Amino acid sequence: MTVTTARRPRARIVAALAGVTLSLAMAACSSESVSSAAGSSAPAEAASPSSSAGGQFAAILPAGDPVAFSKDLVQKSLSASEGFTPPSTGPKSQKPGATIAFVAGDLSNGGHNSTSKAVTEAATVIGWKVSVYDGKGNAQGNSDAMNQAITAKPAAIILGGLDPTEQAPAIKQATEAGIPVIGWHAGVLTGPGNGMVTNVSTDPLKVSQLAAAYAVADSNGTAGVAIFTDGQYELAVTKARALEAYVQACTGCSVLTFEDSPIATADQRMPGLVSNLLQQNGDKLSYLLAINGNYFGGAARALEDAGKPKDGPPKSVAAGDGDAAELQRIRTSNYQAATVAEPITLQGWQLVDEVNRKLAGEDPSGFVAAPGLITKENVPSGDVFDPSSGFRDVYKQVWGK
Repeated sequence: MTVTTARRPRARIVAALAGVTLSLAMAACSSESVSSAAGSSAPAEAASPSSSAGGQFAAILPAGDPVAFSKDLVQKSLSASEGFTPPSTGPKSQKPGATIAFVAGDLSNGGHNSTSKAVTEAATVIGWKVSVYDGKGNAQGNSDAMNQAITAKPAAIILGGLDPTEQAPAIKQATEAGIPVIGWHAGVLTGPGNGMVTNVSTDPLKVSQLAAAYAVADSNGTAGVAIFTDGQYELAVTKARALEAYVQACTGCSVLTFEDSPIATADQRMPGLVSNLLQQNGDKLSYLLAINGNYFGGAARALEDAGKPKDGPPKSVAAGDGDAAELQRIRTSNYQAATVAEPITLQGWQLVDEVNRKLAGEDPSGFVAAPGLITKENVPSGDVFDPSSGFRDVYKQVWGK
């Protein structure tokens, strides 16, 4: 197996991979190249795919025939109705008139933006105000936004899509100032950790499993994929390596390239990057798998310029978040076939509930919502995946509203 790379990934990807078991390449599978966007060669520990089966991702790998397993998983997810109803018990609303802060990693990211709106919707119901801060997609912006939020002395801070390792000093400062920090997509694991009261997210490995399963099932076990991630986020790296692992468990599938390219500059970078991949791989490139749908607006321009059909191949599949732009591309077969969507509105309400539980001196709810595989077959008519589980009424009853 030849491993190539075009630039050194950021230091964060090395740190992230040190904490993740990358042991998932199957002997009968191929991973033809690992690369990133520009610069010098990367260290082997950051770039090399894994070399033995099992490890952290063993639970999500297909059992038995990968194609049959994947097709069954896809069909079950497309018709799923469970996993979207939150706990029906909890504290009544606390601190009427309080202000909470939502610090978004990048408000140009549809998932971050939609979550901030969902938090505001829920906060209005419980009787709070929300101040939104934008990290603008870079580490300095994230730090500035966190500092502004802490200075404002809110009742709580919601960390929206920021890396808690990067923001560890700010999280500590907020906590010491009596400001609890609750995460959304902040780190790999759900629940308490990294100095946060809790982290609200779907299970990122299940998200990657569904996205990769779609490619394996849709291709009947012949997918040739490019994987796109952002090495500055541990969560993004973990999801991407899980995508890689699942595809590698399919003997007729191959990972052609593993790309580290920033989400924040995806619109600028992806047209050139995808154009180069098409030239390098030709018809072998049949699926683009990314940890976030933000990559596919730029990818669409390159695919259109190359004369590729809008419904593929290559087909674009996102392992999160399911924002309005993604749903519209899927709805119109416009260079995106599927996404694994977060129930973002439900998570926004859950975030407010987790803040309320903390303010009442109670433990986190422990609720982890299910993700939803979205294709043209079941794409919602609205801007977000908003499951009809009655979660709003559940939370209103809990809060006494």
